[in-house]
Amino acid sequence: MQSRSTEKRDDRMKYDYDAVVIGGGPAGSTFARVAAESGMEVLVVDKRKEIGVPVRCGEGLRNFEVIREGLELPKACYSAPVEGTKVYSPDGTALVWKTEGTRGWVLERKTFDKWLCELAVDKGAKVRVYTRAVGIIKDEKGRPGGVRLSHGGREPYEVRAPLVVSAEGMESMMARQMGFKTVHQLYDVDTCYQYEMGPYPHENLIELYFGNKIAPRGYVWIFPKAKSKANVGIGIGGSLNTGKKQGGMDGATPKRLLDDFISSQEKLKIASTLDDFGGVISVGAPLNEFVQDNCMVIGTAAKQVDPTHGGGIALAMESGVMAAKFAAAAHQEKDYSRQRLAGYEKQWKESAGKKVAKRLLVRKVLEKLSDDDLNHIFNSIAGKDLEAIMAGKFAGPVAKVVATRPQLLGVLGALMPEKKEGS
Repeated sequence: MQSRSTEKRDDRMKYDYDAVVIGGGPAGSTFARVAAESGMEVLVVDKRKEIGVPVRCGEGLRNFEVIREGLELPKACYSAPVEGTKVYSPDGTALVWKTEGTRGWVLERKTFDKWLCELAVDKGAKVRVYTRAVGIIKDEKGRPGGVRLSHGGREPYEVRAPLVVSAEGMESMMARQMGFKTVHQLYDVDTCYQYEMGPYPHENLIELYFGNKIAPRGYVWIFPKAKSKANVGIGIGGSLNTGKKQGGMDGATPKRLLDDFISSQEKLKIASTLDDFGGVISVGAPLNEFVQDNCMVIGTAAKQVDPTHGGGIALAMESGVMAAKFAAAAHQEKDYSRQRLAGYEKQWKESAGKKVAKRLLVRKVLEKLSDDDLNHIFNSIAGKDLEAIMAGKFAGPVAKVVATRPQLLGVLGALMPEKKEGS
């Protein structure tokens, strides 16, 4: 019996490409590289005039994440090496987390994103910039069969392909047209603001500052950069970004809170602002489904981000590789049905998805803690406990905290696995 998605779709002459990828960020470029390397004819379209511009919020990438993808990061793609992370509680108590797993780089996003796209081109993928996807071409059964594109706002034209991949980031309008439920609830986003500043004497450590007064439902970050510079930014819960009085604070916007933080730090008071920009990041749960007949969604468009900090580069690259491998198998069999593509969804949920679920749990617990609770936790654990927490191993750190503050078990108990009957 012929697959529902391949019925009347085995005539290659009607297609311009084997896959059209919407978005040339880390997810889209990685998918295109792996798919093209497997023999697929891939087109990447990106609405920006230049890949990597405008610059996104600063973000790091760890050594093992690059090695896992079999890549060697060029020096031009990173600004500074990172040895670890220093985390501050509201009262200034600091914990340092330094392991092999924390070593990596602070990226130069413009150069990095462009490099990833060039790798895809080197493997045979085609790229069209300043080209916006304005609609999905569908057959009589509603299955995607290509994309309507507009270059620089000109008259739309059609590009046909049996597979359409959304790597659009948070916008994800084409993913919605293909039936994916990508609308973000305000509670599941953080609004951000960031300055590039200098001089700033850093120790090649990422600095994170927590506190409900400093950054409600979020944190302040300082990412080291070359030549004594740093990215200094903040992310706060999207539902708090109203500019109105909330939680005893007047004007709870990320810029206002970041300016207040900077004015309280001696090392930042003397620094100059070199650049600034704002944005929105996803910090909620991933989509329930990543594939349908003849279409896939990857990276931030699929809400595949770390909910503790909104970072998504490593997860985007990982999902790009996974999705491309299953797309290549579908291409070989000329079967782009949901059933054939579903392996990508299953594999992601069983690997990266489990880690993301644990990080989401950590975030939900953090949001319930007062500054006094946070101070107590920081004074009860050590840097190695942070490593355990981020790895989803909560028992040891939770035991240390509740030993001296039992009332926190009601909140922190959510991190502990439920005991099975008879155990």
